[in-house]
Amino acid sequence: MNLIDDLQWRGLLADCTDLAALSQRVAEGPVTLYCGFDPTGDSLHVGHLMGQLTLRRFQLAGHHPIALAGGATGMIGDPSGKSAERNLLTREQLSRNVASIKGQLARLLDFDTAGNPARLVDNADWTAPISFLDFLRDVGKHFSLNVMLAKDSVKSRREGDHGISYTEFSYQLLQAFDFFHLRQAFGCELQIGGSDQWGNITAGTELVRKKLGVQAWGWTFPLITKSDGTKFGKTEGGAVWLDPLRTSPYKFYQFFVNTEDAKVSEYLRKFTFLSRAEIEALEASHATNPGAREAHKALGSEVTRLVHGAAALEGALKASAILFGAEIGDTSEEVFRDVVGEIPTKDVTAAQLNAPGTALTELLVHCGLAPSKGQARKDIEGGGVYINNVKAAADAPNRTLTSTDLLFGKYLLLRKGKRTYAVLTLAA
Repeated sequence: MNLIDDLQWRGLLADCTDLAALSQRVAEGPVTLYCGFDPTGDSLHVGHLMGQLTLRRFQLAGHHPIALAGGATGMIGDPSGKSAERNLLTREQLSRNVASIKGQLARLLDFDTAGNPARLVDNADWTAPISFLDFLRDVGKHFSLNVMLAKDSVKSRREGDHGISYTEFSYQLLQAFDFFHLRQAFGCELQIGGSDQWGNITAGTELVRKKLGVQAWGWTFPLITKSDGTKFGKTEGGAVWLDPLRTSPYKFYQFFVNTEDAKVSEYLRKFTFLSRAEIEALEASHATNPGAREAHKALGSEVTRLVHGAAALEGALKASAILFGAEIGDTSEEVFRDVVGEIPTKDVTAAQLNAPGTALTELLVHCGLAPSKGQARKDIEGGGVYINNVKAAADAPNRTLTSTDLLFGKYLLLRKGKRTYAVLTLAA
C-alpha cells in the first residue's frame, strides 16, 4: 500500500485540492510539506497530534517535513473553529510558548536522520521584518475581498454574535504568506492541517500559484470528535496536554485506554503507526472479546510511547497495575503520586502513626472504607482488606499500623475488595 492509500485507509483525508495530481507527484519522489502549530499556550494537546503524526508518516515514507511554530500568527489568533476572538498574547508569552512547543514537536519528528531530516521553523523570522505597506502591496493585492469573506471561518464568525475583527480577518493572509515563503525557501509543495484549516490552506495554494506560477497542494484531515460529536481531547480536568508536567504520562495513557468502544478502531488507525494487519487483528480481537480491552491497551501503549517514550510508558503501566492490585514493588514515588491522584485521599497525623500506632480497623473507618469498626473487622476476617496491596491476615483486626508501614515515608494504600481504594497521606 502506498502512502496516499494508507492515509486514506486510516481516515486521514478530509479534502485535497487535487488528489490525483498530488498522488502522482508523491509517486515521483520526495515532497516537502509543512504543518503549522500556533503557540497559543505553553503546551500542545492531543488535538494537535494529527498534524505531527501525519508529518511523521510522510517522513517515514521518505518525504521532507517542516513543523512551523507560529510565532507571528500566534500574535493574531486563528478565527477557525472559534465563536469569539482570542485574547491577544504578549511577545514574552509567545516566546515562552514557542520555546515549549518546539521541544514537543521534536519528540515525534526525526531532526537528525541523514536522508530526510525534519525542519523546525518559526514564521516570526520572515514575517516580523516586513512592513505593513510592503505586506499589503506584495500579499494583500492578490486576495479578493469577496473570496475572503466567503471562507467558512470568516462567514461563521460574521453570522455569530461576536463578529470578527480586522485582526483575525487578516489571519488567512499571514498563513498564505507562510506557504509562499516556504515554497520559495525550501521548495515546499504541500500544506496539511485539520479540516477547519481548509480556507487558510487554499488561500496559500492560491498565493503560491499567483506569485510563483507553480503548483501547490493542500491536504486536510478530519477533526477528531467523540461519538456524541463533542470535542476530542477534553476530560473533566480539562485538556489532555502533551507536556508531562501538565498531563502526566499515566493520565495520558488512561485517556486513551478509556476510549469509548465505538472509537477505538478509528483511533488505532489515526494515532498509531501499527500496520494494517496489526490493527485489523486488534479489531477482530475486540469484536470477539471486547471485555479484554486488548485494542484499548494497545492504543494507550502505542500513543504514550510515541509522545512520552518507553520509560514513561513503563511507569504509566505500573501505576495502572497498582489500581488492579499489583504489588507496589520498585514503583517510584513519582509514579505512585499518579495513583494517589486517582483515588480518595485522607490525611493521617504523625501522632496517629507513632508507636504503638493506630488499629487497622480504626484507619479503615477513618478513610471511609468501612462504616464502623465492627464492619471493618468482618471485612478483614473475610480476607477482603489489603495494606499496600498486600492482603491483611485474617487475624489482622488487632493489628496496628505505624510509620514503618508508610510508602515513601508518607503514603498508606488501603484497599477493600478488588477495586475500592483509599490513600492515607501523612499530614505536613
